[in-house]
Amino acid sequence: MIYKNNNLPKYLLFVFTLCSIHVFSQNFTKQDTLRGSITPERAWWDLTHYHLDISVDPDERTISGSNTIQYTVLERGQKKLQVDLQPPLQMTKAVQNGEELQITHDGNAHFIHLKKRQKKGKVYSVQVFYEGKPKVAKRPPWDGGITWKKDSNGLPFIASSCQGLGASVWWPCKDHMYDEVDSMKISVNVPKNLMNVSNGRLIKVDELDNNTKTYHWNVLNPINNYGVNINIGDYVHFGEKYAGEKGELDMDYYVLRENLAKAKEQFKDAKRTMEAFEHWFGPYPFYEDSYKLVEAPYLGMEHQSSVTYGNGYTNGYRGYDLSRTGWGMKFDFIIVHESGHEWFANNITNIDIADMWIHESFTAYSENLFLDYFYGKDASSKYVIGTRESVQNDRPIIGKYNVNHEGSSDMYYKGANMLHTIRQLINDDEKWRSILRGLNKDFYHQTVTTQQIESYISEKSGIDLSSVFDQYLRTTNIPVLRYKRDGNKFTYRWENCVPDFDMKVEVALNKEIMLLSPTTEWQTKKLASPVTNRELNPNFYVTMEEEK
Repeated sequence: MIYKNNNLPKYLLFVFTLCSIHVFSQNFTKQDTLRGSITPERAWWDLTHYHLDISVDPDERTISGSNTIQYTVLERGQKKLQVDLQPPLQMTKAVQNGEELQITHDGNAHFIHLKKRQKKGKVYSVQVFYEGKPKVAKRPPWDGGITWKKDSNGLPFIASSCQGLGASVWWPCKDHMYDEVDSMKISVNVPKNLMNVSNGRLIKVDELDNNTKTYHWNVLNPINNYGVNINIGDYVHFGEKYAGEKGELDMDYYVLRENLAKAKEQFKDAKRTMEAFEHWFGPYPFYEDSYKLVEAPYLGMEHQSSVTYGNGYTNGYRGYDLSRTGWGMKFDFIIVHESGHEWFANNITNIDIADMWIHESFTAYSENLFLDYFYGKDASSKYVIGTRESVQNDRPIIGKYNVNHEGSSDMYYKGANMLHTIRQLINDDEKWRSILRGLNKDFYHQTVTTQQIESYISEKSGIDLSSVFDQYLRTTNIPVLRYKRDGNKFTYRWENCVPDFDMKVEVALNKEIMLLSPTTEWQTKKLASPVTNRELNPNFYVTMEEEK
């Protein structure tokens, strides 16, 4: 269990345990490598556009249709293209220039053998057809797939969720984070009495003779695969305009008909979230595609420009304060957290899932920045410090590369507390804010490595933070400030840390606040009188222990 507090509600213990049960010790297979690495059959082509065109049958629980994949050739002489699709869905056909192509299958990876010469720098497309019953989500969004439920009126209520598991669980794609498609069209055919809401903007609705409608959505910005979604239900719509940093932003809300009144009250947090995060992170990254909050039959997820919501129209995390301080009840956790991912996950995206801390640490940290903006720095600090109870230090935050392997779920609140500690080290809130905004400007719509993010923060802060990142991201240890007292002498050093750990820390000795610069070697500070009182600034994520 992640939470040390035994009073934590059982469903939260269950939920966060699920977050942490991704493989601790695993023998990786060829399928892991095909899924998690940039294979030769992926490397030679660059995605430019998708058109996902599908029909969803709620009664049969099936999906059928095609994805037209447009790409630019990066290397000449290549004739094999990898597209991913997970069973029980079946890839039935691939067509280029009107000719059907041979497909060879290797588990979830499907290799399309091209006939036409692929000229470097040229743009081509291949249409991939598929059909079947996709994996049913057992515990969405942690164990994803398609959720097939019904609303209180007995009408279908359907949604996709696939973080970690991969978008190929419900549609064929180049299912690796390194290559985001530049733009996308999503066409979804559903029964006439239902609506589909997906990413981007609704451009048209076709009403067909077979009692169905096709909803066409257009995404103008780059989008990662797991950020693509379908949401199908008896939706009603309302919205508002937000005067943001880049002009007027359309904020649209799609909720079940029965929840309209509750949503109009609860969704006021969406505009507040936008205000706080534009202050801290810079302009919302997808003005062209609008912002949507869409009710879903599960807790929620960060689908780009189509954030899903299932928090029961209540503040906190399903009515619970994850910080146990009271401050977590000042906002709707799902609205704030999942919207924060628009900057970290959707704007800045990790290349390899091993670096998912870039998504989750910054976004968990965004929760207390929301509080900072509206309620002040003290509230912000209490909240993030309170979330340390969630940290279990079971394994490193960074996972294993090239095999689609996530690190520990400590990427949430251990990562958030690492960032909060770095804020203390910088000790200049405007500089810290400029770094957060700079990340979103300088890595705008990019996929990145952890080294890029770590180096950027070190460079812009003027502090070598490499050992700090190594400590919190790559080990399971929390640094200990070990100290000894001998009259007016205070002797101290870092323990339980990486060999080169070098981080300042603020303490109060005899009520005199001072910034110490411990290393792993003993140092001594002399005070004017015997050391009686010693207190660690709790904003630094370390512990302090006296040597007996």
